Amino acid sequence: MQSSKGRPRGVGAGQESSIEPLDGHAPGPAEEAVRLRYDDPWYDALASGWGESEGAGAPAAVPRAREAGVRGVAAADVYLEVQRSAAFQEVRRRYRRFVVPAFAAFFAWYVGYVVAATTVPELMARPVAGAVNVALLAGLGQFLTTFLLTWAYARHARLRRDRAALELRWDTQELTRGVNGGAS
Repeated sequence: MQSSKGRPRGVGAGQESSIEPLDGHAPGPAEEAVRLRYDDPWYDALASGWGESEGAGAPAAVPRAREAGVRGVAAADVYLEVQRSAAFQEVRRRYRRFVVPAFAAFFAWYVGYVVAATTVPELMARPVAGAVNVALLAGLGQFLTTFLLTWAYARHARLRRDRAALELRWDTQELTRGVNGGAS
């Protein structure tokens, strides 16, 4: 299987070759300094394993993140180590435990509204107060639940995931700083 960059998966853990100039002139020293690099370690990582450790039942932790002298690993290995860590899996699990039920409930509410509007128009046309009918209240309820869901998601992220995600990011930066020779 080929990646969208035109090279087989798993090839090229290091820096990419230089970018060819499109306008035909050779890059100057200033352009050479800001040359783009395409060495994103997540780009070619397969999503099929979802971070499970091979052969082991429990995911790996991020213990090496704070050890002194961790050198000689590629950036892709750093990100895969973090992805396989128990802390990362916990953040993903907390995310899924909120998003999946919230999506299911909101999607059911939306589909119920659309189905009721198309199959039971006499129910939706029933007046509630003056010119306000059931369809208008349900439509406004869609907006209200959208805002409530946004608020609940932001609150859940702040209380249950942000601190752990920030610690993971810090550990990842420490690991990649060792890979890049002290430059972040």
